[in-house]
Amino acid sequence: MEVFVARQPIFNRSTQLDAYELLYRQDELHSQFDGSEAATATMQVIANTLLSFGLENILGGKKAFLNFDRTLLINAAQDILPPEIAVLEILETVEPDAEVITACARLRERGYTLALDDFVSHPKMEPLIPFAKIIKVDMRATERQEMERLFKLYGGRGIAMLAEKVETHEEFEWAHGIGYDLFQGYFFARPSLVRCQQIPSDQITCLRLLSQLQQAELDPAKVQILVSQDASLCYKLLRYANSGLFGFRVEIRSIEHALAIIGQQGIRHWIGLAAVPALAKEKPKELVTHTLVRARFCERLAELSGRQESGRAFLMGILSLIDVLTGVPLDEALDHLAVDSQIRASLLGTAPEQDVLGVIYALACKYEEGAWHSVDALHPRLQIKPSSISAAYAESMLWARQVLHSTNRRADTRRYIRFVTDRVTFVRWEDAEGRERVSSAKLLNVSTHGIQLQLNEKIPYRSYVSCSDAKLHIAGTGLVRYCNFNKGKFLIGLEFPSGTGWRPLPDSDGPAGASTNW
Repeated sequence: MEVFVARQPIFNRSTQLDAYELLYRQDELHSQFDGSEAATATMQVIANTLLSFGLENILGGKKAFLNFDRTLLINAAQDILPPEIAVLEILETVEPDAEVITACARLRERGYTLALDDFVSHPKMEPLIPFAKIIKVDMRATERQEMERLFKLYGGRGIAMLAEKVETHEEFEWAHGIGYDLFQGYFFARPSLVRCQQIPSDQITCLRLLSQLQQAELDPAKVQILVSQDASLCYKLLRYANSGLFGFRVEIRSIEHALAIIGQQGIRHWIGLAAVPALAKEKPKELVTHTLVRARFCERLAELSGRQESGRAFLMGILSLIDVLTGVPLDEALDHLAVDSQIRASLLGTAPEQDVLGVIYALACKYEEGAWHSVDALHPRLQIKPSSISAAYAESMLWARQVLHSTNRRADTRRYIRFVTDRVTFVRWEDAEGRERVSSAKLLNVSTHGIQLQLNEKIPYRSYVSCSDAKLHIAGTGLVRYCNFNKGKFLIGLEFPSGTGWRPLPDSDGPAGASTNW
């Protein structure tokens, strides 16, 4: 069964990211579930999507809010998730009978955090209050006087009060002012802004860089001129080009060389990576991640649809939050960039119904919100399968994390099992002076995308190492991802971008033992 996963950030009183709510659906055909179907869908989200992509990819070390109905509560469906990660949202439809109360008591004893979703004060809900650490109040469905009463009634009992569906800056300020602890909604993406606020001068270069993304073919000379005006941008470009995302054999020491070697798509991605954090000063860090994820997601949707719009879709994704990044209303911010009419119409919601960029942007936003009825209506227009959309979203989150941390890992290879072995092989590499070296190495484990070696010599980080072992069918050149000194030897991990070529030994399932650790 295909499943979608979307995440919505939850912030604390300091507007720092506290957790994500993970949203789900059952399959590509149904958007409405009965209780049994909802339980099945949630388990599929947990078991298939979260564990397939990795909890760290989805959550980034934060907690996950998950909707739990009566079936899931009673059947201990949360066991697959560690208590320090999961926040179980008890749906408002759950009747607190004896079985539910017993289940809640058991979950609290095991260390799970329980939240009451869409809470409405009613005598029948009182049995659940002693087990709740969080109460969620819907700002769209609850009068402010009642929200204040609920805070006074439950906030003093050690229960965190969460205001959800906060859609404006004014609503956030009000809920914050009366003492609410957590906030969920799109206030950070669409705040109420002061008109005619000027963009700081140090952000102008970033906006000019973004404007270059409108061109079908970038002009590296113009980009070079803009980068040369800002020492910080120069540093960021050289660091990006020298990162393991590319794995080049030579050091890149000039702006012109860096732009030439990373290519058109690399330049587009770097501009977004460099400009967004610079524009997001004093804004929540999650806003930067959210912007880059959305930009890459729009780009991937354009690629999946087969349209020649991926570059413009990437720009559209970044500009969709330009008002929040700059503190200027969206239409005014777009004026500063002289954005083309199609992107402008898509972002302002005035594009024709069948406009490709408009559909891509609407699909990206509705998927993020978990508005599955709208997703069902939109994806056929782009001829994209629902399963491809969920994969593209996960890929976009991984990409954003990689570029933000300048990771040297070019792919999410942790999901491939490493098979333990104990063989001696030979490797060829170049030392710091460019001399070819051949060393004997102990092969510790191997997978389809990497190997781990133990040597007497130190091989520099990001060096290229050739390794061949006919017995294991290993052949190729890998990039040194780490070189750690341990017990008199050097422990070296090699990542093979094109694969190791490894196959199991004859008449066996692989080398003795298996490990998922490097």
